[in-house]
Amino acid sequence: MRVALFATCIVDTMYPEVAAATVGILERLGHQVIFPEGQACCGQMHINSGKFKSAYPIVRNHVRAFESESWDYAVAPSGSCVASLGHQHPMIAEYNEDDELSRRATQIADRTYELCQFLTDVCGVTDAARELGSYFPHSVAYHPSCHGMRLLRLGDRQRSLLETVEGLELRKIEHEDICCGFGGTFSVKNPQVSGAMLGDKAEAIISTGASACSGGDVSCLMHIGGGLSRTHRLVPGEGEVPATVHLARILASTRDNPLDLDSQGVNVTGGTLR
Repeated sequence: MRVALFATCIVDTMYPEVAAATVGILERLGHQVIFPEGQACCGQMHINSGKFKSAYPIVRNHVRAFESESWDYAVAPSGSCVASLGHQHPMIAEYNEDDELSRRATQIADRTYELCQFLTDVCGVTDAARELGSYFPHSVAYHPSCHGMRLLRLGDRQRSLLETVEGLELRKIEHEDICCGFGGTFSVKNPQVSGAMLGDKAEAIISTGASACSGGDVSCLMHIGGGLSRTHRLVPGEGEVPATVHLARILASTRDNPLDLDSQGVNVTGGTLR
């Protein structure tokens, strides 16, 4: 199949290695990956802040960018941004009295999938080790992001794939379904509340004793990684703060080319990686 990569602005700008891992996984399955170059932000920050008129040209740009190429499906390493396409883009077009754009936006959203959603629902992948060659010999705490869990209703798709990675020991975070406190602009507008929520999440992750925390959204992992790095709490028996790693990089890791937790650029944190 011909698959369009929807990189998302935060991945493209700050964590391109996640996009590269996503491409590697898709190509491993035999898909042809293209990158519509006109793509930019999905406008989620504007929409969540009530800037519906400012979001209109952003939605229009996304539609035009993905209409400029021929593809079967679009895939993004972000439940949050994929949720925005389906739940917000048609609404913004309708708010700005553009029914035609709403129709086109819906057509694109209907063929756009979060990475694990695409792997399971479209490609039928059920065993990451056998079908993708995924290998990651570390203990991992999994954080399900709010948008993926509540808007996309991903269920156990991400968790199930992580469970089948060779060598990976999955550990459960207590009250894992509680928000990490990022929430995009929420963390900027409500820093004290956000920080308190982050503190609880960081403690819960450290309590698992896992070497790494993983999930499907770099925005949440960035927030969590920054919080973990500032707690100065070490994993029992490890002597290190848990790493934060996007699940695409774990699924892309193989025996021949394993992802090293100690290598520079692995952690998704609120600071420069390189």
